[in-house]
Amino acid sequence: MRKILFKIITIFIISAILIYCNTDSTNIKGGKNSRETLNTIKVIPPTIDEIIVDGIPNDTTQFEIGISYETDDYTVIEGVVDPGQAITHILKNYNIGHSEIYQLEQASKGIFDLRRIQSGKGYTVICSKDSNSIAQCLVYEKSKTEYIVFDFRDTVKVYKGEKEIEIRTRTVSGVIQQGGGLWVSLSKQLGENRSPALVMMLANDIYAWTIDFFRIQANDSFVVYFEEKFVEDEFVGIGTIFAASFTHKGQTINAFRFNENEKYADYFDENGANLRRAFLKAPLDFYRISSKFSRNRKHPVTGRWKGHFGTDYAAPTGTPIMSTANGTITVAGYKKNNGNYVKVRHNDTYTTQYLHMSKIKKGIRKGVYVKQGDIIGYVGSTGLATGPHVCYRFWKNGKQVDPYTQKLPPSLPLKEENTEAFNKVRDEFIVKLNEVIK
Repeated sequence: MRKILFKIITIFIISAILIYCNTDSTNIKGGKNSRETLNTIKVIPPTIDEIIVDGIPNDTTQFEIGISYETDDYTVIEGVVDPGQAITHILKNYNIGHSEIYQLEQASKGIFDLRRIQSGKGYTVICSKDSNSIAQCLVYEKSKTEYIVFDFRDTVKVYKGEKEIEIRTRTVSGVIQQGGGLWVSLSKQLGENRSPALVMMLANDIYAWTIDFFRIQANDSFVVYFEEKFVEDEFVGIGTIFAASFTHKGQTINAFRFNENEKYADYFDENGANLRRAFLKAPLDFYRISSKFSRNRKHPVTGRWKGHFGTDYAAPTGTPIMSTANGTITVAGYKKNNGNYVKVRHNDTYTTQYLHMSKIKKGIRKGVYVKQGDIIGYVGSTGLATGPHVCYRFWKNGKQVDPYTQKLPPSLPLKEENTEAFNKVRDEFIVKLNEVIK
């Protein structure tokens, strides 16, 4: 009897141990699965609005041909506007009907002219993920930094957006080589897509009053501290130029940006003298001088020898022409030899004239006051001209003179109360300029 009882107890204990072990093993496995579940990150796909603002996320998934990204709710297609293609052509490909297109035209007024969509520009279409595949939104890349959203969800809406811009600072320096120029020198360092904008800013915004960039020569040197703008690591433009130093014909002219006025900044030399002058060096943005001021030259049209009392700037038709100083329009009209032209009286001493315009800007007429840099017309070849250019004429005390030989009046110097603040900014910029020279 005792032996039977002992066997029963032994079997019971062994069974209990086996059950316990199996249960514990299951719990451990379950716990492991729980831990695995907790460690698994579920990626939530972006919403349509997030796609519009942030773009398509990086994804290694292979999508069907023509599809850039997709979720359970929508499909994203990227494309480029073809020559002659209108936005209506694109939308019809994604099942947007005449009614929605009419609503789009109404909603776009005052925001974006649908006729101005340009070939070569990119666009993104976000479509519903169903059998109809109807466009929910179309995002048109107006520029590298701006986009237009055509939203067909609920009511038709149109609005503008701007991409986030990253600012990076940079300093470049160089020496002008024989047969080259500032553009060529900068292109070797920055590339041809960056140098033009920097040259334009240096020539027109900073040194327009002190250096004739048409006449820079070999061994002239420069240092520039400035900003570059990037969108998603792609260069999109030049930002602010903080400081520059340019040595021309052995003379060094430093320029330091300082906000003395709340509305705008000026550039001053190391002593606080304003680099801006009463007159711009040229009425155009950095284009070629095709004929200089001369007391005697052979006219390219008539063949006669006579004085050429102006400076010709060759430029493409339609290039904006600026008033080189503040003044009042005294003539805005047409003459046989001058073609379309404008004359500006700046004060009792100085008057300027701009000839051969393709057209005079709307609103420019006798008696209108213009400021330095205001557009007054556009380059053309009206009148006695062989090709598109502007003939710029300059009077001093009623006599036509060569503006490049004149000592033009300066702007007001730095205010005394701003000297300490300016000196601090100047010294910081000098350190940046010197870093690249060492």
